[in-house]
Amino acid sequence: MTNRFRTRPVVLAVSSSGGHWVQMQRLVPAFSGAEVHFATTDATAADQADGRRVHVFPDANKDTPVRLALCVARLAWIVLRVRPDVVVSTGAAGGFLAIQMARLIGARTMFIDSIANARELSISARLSLGVADRVLSQWPRVAELTGAEYRGAVI
Repeated sequence: MTNRFRTRPVVLAVSSSGGHWVQMQRLVPAFSGAEVHFATTDATAADQADGRRVHVFPDANKDTPVRLALCVARLAWIVLRVRPDVVVSTGAAGGFLAIQMARLIGARTMFIDSIANARELSISARLSLGVADRVLSQWPRVAELTGAEYRGAVI
């Protein structure tokens, strides 16, 4: 369970490096008033986090099973330590894993698929459809075809 005695919500913003990280940074104004923690695969991201806490986890995917196991372990530690009220992810695999873990402690969750996925949802977004409170596509047609929601584009 998340901590009900907090004075402001805790957001865990999870993204891989590169474009996923850039899109997450565009969402920062939406987290105004919250205690924000970032979790990312890029150890240099702290330089761009404006003093917010940055947790690093290994980049992994279905083709790197050992790294995936390390990623799961590290994300479990991050979720249990931060105890977020909300987890928002812009992808990729780590975001889906963090959402799964956050649901176990009662956090609300949202997966925002990358703007690069103009024809179909990513694997992580498709998996998140069955787990996350909300899955958003940045393309109206993709949302219409997949059951995701469309609320505009981040970039």
